[in-house]
Amino acid sequence: MKSYAERKIKAIKLRRNGYSYNLISQELNISKSTLSNWLKEVPYNPNKTVLRRIKMGPYKSGLKRHKNKIRILNEIRKSCKEKIGIINTRDLLMFGLGLYLGEGAKSYENVRIINSDERVIKLAINWLKRICGLENKNFGLEIHLYPDNNVTACLKHWSKTTGVPISQFRKTQIDKRTDKSGKKKRKLPYGTAHLIIRSHGNPKFGVRLHRKIIGLMDSSLEQMLK
Repeated sequence: MKSYAERKIKAIKLRRNGYSYNLISQELNISKSTLSNWLKEVPYNPNKTVLRRIKMGPYKSGLKRHKNKIRILNEIRKSCKEKIGIINTRDLLMFGLGLYLGEGAKSYENVRIINSDERVIKLAINWLKRICGLENKNFGLEIHLYPDNNVTACLKHWSKTTGVPISQFRKTQIDKRTDKSGKKKRKLPYGTAHLIIRSHGNPKFGVRLHRKIIGLMDSSLEQMLK
């Protein structure tokens, strides 16, 4: 190992060549407090190596925060999955009623659920199949888009994610309203889906189905609000 004096000379040379206290400390195994005393009068202009490290600092810090965030999210998801356990038919019934309370049509006597998230629409379809006895032929979709949406791509997206054939879609609605600046609005890449029920002449899937859902929802609310 170099002597104390030799390391001081080397430290001064490295500092003059633009190296930071951190790099010199790592190279010579000298504390930064000692370097501060040795090098306080040595002119310093960061070299390319130091500048690269300075620029990478925020990136590495951001990457570390991102990895920590992912780790925490995974831990929370695992904990929540264990807490929920296996969802049974009654759980699905209640979950679906909650979904309809928030996203379903209530003023008119027809079943309609509106959302921009395909997972919500898929859940609604699964709920209506398993709890209410509907089949794939009973579902229709009406897609609401913005002028700069690709209509064909959006229809294919909704058909693929929900399993409802495009032949069962209603006419696509284009929102041509503008904001105060005169620019056309577009907030959702695939627009919004309106899930509609086709009764095909079966009365239990028409007005009766809507009344049944509203009745179940109201009965649940009465108990939970007491």
